[in-house]
Amino acid sequence: MLKKVSVLVAGSWGTALASVLAENGWHVLLWARSEEQVQEINDKHTNHRYVKDVVLSPLIKATSSLQEAVEDADAVIMVVPSSGMRDVASQIRPFLKADALLIHATKGFEAGSLKRMSEVMAEELPECDPTRFVVLSGPSHAEEVVLKRPTTVVVAAQDLQAAEAAQDLFINGYFRVYTNADVTGVEVAGALKNIIGLGAGLTDGLNFGDNAKAALVTRGLAEIARLGTAMGANPLTFAGLAGIGDLIATCTSKHSRNWRAGNQIAQGIPLSQVLNDMGMVVEGVKTTKAAYELANRFEVEMPITRELHNVLFEDKSPRLAAMDLMGRVRTHEMEELPSDTLTNGWK
Repeated sequence: MLKKVSVLVAGSWGTALASVLAENGWHVLLWARSEEQVQEINDKHTNHRYVKDVVLSPLIKATSSLQEAVEDADAVIMVVPSSGMRDVASQIRPFLKADALLIHATKGFEAGSLKRMSEVMAEELPECDPTRFVVLSGPSHAEEVVLKRPTTVVVAAQDLQAAEAAQDLFINGYFRVYTNADVTGVEVAGALKNIIGLGAGLTDGLNFGDNAKAALVTRGLAEIARLGTAMGANPLTFAGLAGIGDLIATCTSKHSRNWRAGNQIAQGIPLSQVLNDMGMVVEGVKTTKAAYELANRFEVEMPITRELHNVLFEDKSPRLAAMDLMGRVRTHEMEELPSDTLTNGWK
C-alpha cells in the first residue's frame, strides 16, 4: 500500500493527474515552483492559472520544496516539460527512494541529445531500475480530466508489475487505464503527435477544410509509425491510444496548445509572439526540430515534419509548404512495404 504520492509539477496536466489520484483516495503532494501558487492551492484549493473554475480536492496539498515533495514518496509522477526533465530528475536524485514507482507523463524529446524522457531519467537516476519506469500517455486534455469527463489512457513499462501498479494507481470510473510493454512506441507517439497537431492548426487557420486535415492526420500517423518503428517501437502501438487516439484529440480540439499555436501561425502571427502569448509550453515546436533531426539520423522520410520545420524555423510560408507537400512526386500509399506486396493486388 502506497503511503505518499507526489506529482511534479503543478501545471495543467500535473494538476489534472493529481485530481485523479485524489479522486481515488490518495493524499497527493503537488510540487509548484511558485510560493504564490502553493498558497493558492493550499488555502483556496484552486490553481486558477492552469485549471480555471475548478475546486481541487482537499487531499491535494502543495509545496515549493522539491525535497519535501519527493522524500519518502512511494510513487512520483513526473509531469515536467521535456526541457526541464533532466534538471528536475537530477535534483530529486538525493531524496528519491530507489524502489519508488516512477511515472512520467511528458510528451517530447530532449533537445540536443534527442533522447526520450525515460532515457533521460535513466541517466540521471542510476540507482533506479529503468525497466520499472512507466510512461503515461494517450488522448487526455487536462481541461476535461479535471471535470471528470470520460478519458482513456495507456501506461507502458518494460516491467509488467510496474505498469500494473501505475494502472491501479490511476484507474477509476472516468479515467480508464490500459497497459502496454512498448515504452519506446508510447513515448515516440506521444511526442510526435504534437507536430501533427501544429499542422492541423495550420490547415484550419488556412481554411483548407476537413479533407485536408483528414489527409494530414492519416499521413502524419504514417510518419510517426515510420520513425517510431525505425527507433525500435512496435508498429501496433501507433494504432492504439498513444498513437491514433492522441492524434485525434490533438488535431481536432481547441484545448490543444499545439493546434492553437499552428492556427495562430497560419494567421501570420510570429512564432515568438505565439509562444509568449500562450504562457504555457507548446511541446510541438521543439519536437518538430527534434523529429527533423531524428529523421535525418535514422534516414526516414518525413515530409510533413520537414515542411513544418521549414515554416517554424526557416520562415517558409505555411501556404507554400502545403503546396510543396501536395506537389510531391507520386508514390504508393503503402510505400514502406516491399514492392512485391504492393503489386500483388494487381497481378
